[in-house]
Amino acid sequence: MSAGDWKAMFKGVQENDLDLVKYYLKMSVDPNYQHPEFMALPLAESIRYNHMDMAELLLKHGAKPQTKEIESEGTCLDVAIKLNNKHAINLLNSFIVQS
Repeated sequence: MSAGDWKAMFKGVQENDLDLVKYYLKMSVDPNYQHPEFMALPLAESIRYNHMDMAELLLKHGAKPQTKEIESEGTCLDVAIKLNNKHAINLLNSFIVQS
């Protein structure tokens, strides 16, 4: 994985470009990587932008909702709770239970 691939995927997460993110996931870009320049998880970013289809895609491709994010120092669930995003909370909890 190159940092450029991860950055392009991360931008796709922010822009809710599902096809682009699917492409990078297929190319084995790690959805749990935190680039030292951004220090953020793609899954947490999808929650910040309220892109729930993107969050579900990332979860289905191995994003770990329990991973602590460098930027927020919390998990993706912590981000969802802080934003009071009930859809994200329910989605994350359903994947945490499955883990």
